Amino acid sequence: MSGLSETERLGCTEILKLLSKSDLLSLSDTVTFKVIVVENATEATETILSFSKNAEELLRRKKVQRDLIFKYLANEGVAMAPNSEKHQLVKRTLELWKAVVDKRPQGETDETTSDDLSLKAKVGFDPQLLGQQFCQWFFQLLNSQNPSLGQPPQDWGPQHFWPDVKLRLLARAGSVQMEEFLGAELVSLRLLALTKEERLLLSPNMEPNGLRTLASPHGMVLVAVAGTIHRGSACLGIFEQIFGLICSPLEKNKWKIKFVNLKIRGQDALGGTEATAPALTYNSSELQLLCT
Repeated sequence: MSGLSETERLGCTEILKLLSKSDLLSLSDTVTFKVIVVENATEATETILSFSKNAEELLRRKKVQRDLIFKYLANEGVAMAPNSEKHQLVKRTLELWKAVVDKRPQGETDETTSDDLSLKAKVGFDPQLLGQQFCQWFFQLLNSQNPSLGQPPQDWGPQHFWPDVKLRLLARAGSVQMEEFLGAELVSLRLLALTKEERLLLSPNMEPNGLRTLASPHGMVLVAVAGTIHRGSACLGIFEQIFGLICSPLEKNKWKIKFVNLKIRGQDALGGTEATAPALTYNSSELQLLCT
């Protein structure tokens, strides 16, 4: 999930505005490994911010040139020597953003997330925001295991699941296949096989019609998401996935996966339906049943 604080997001947005449209779209492709297709500068900016691990990683990108950071600092009233190197400008920018947060009155926080599931469970938290951040984190992590991307795989494994996690996988591609797996090790390995062995890329639809969340009174948060499945440049079909998340107080309030229901439909099972940005077919009452 994105590790940018609100202050860093605002600052990075200002810097990204200084990029040309072609550089912005190119940077979006780089950050998402070309998994997410964006149409315009606004979508590109939002995607870059969402998929960047932290502010420093984004500022060090080749497309974010030294002169742009220099110009941003000048606009913010921060004077730097004209011959400052890029790493010095990056360091000064990060210090500037940190100083803004440090000046905040006590109790007023700048919401941040980390690159694992350690979003704090707190009263009044927003399940929809958790759902968005979880999906960005989960699919980026799972897709990074796909060797065809040529990227170093991130830290996938059973540690992200509860020991008694259950996976139900229903695939309709020609015939109907139903598989069930129980336990963190088996569930982790079966999901890993989708990207590592089968070389699939799962692209979630993060728009309101593709993502729905529901918080149960017992502490479970359901995250339902629809998306498209790709191999290389081919779109193979669509998926719908429901996650049950429960917070683990013994592990610094990390959200861990309690169950996963995954439905996959191949192109031949879609009957000519448009596969781009598929919408969820689950409604709230169906999700409510899964909470019980």
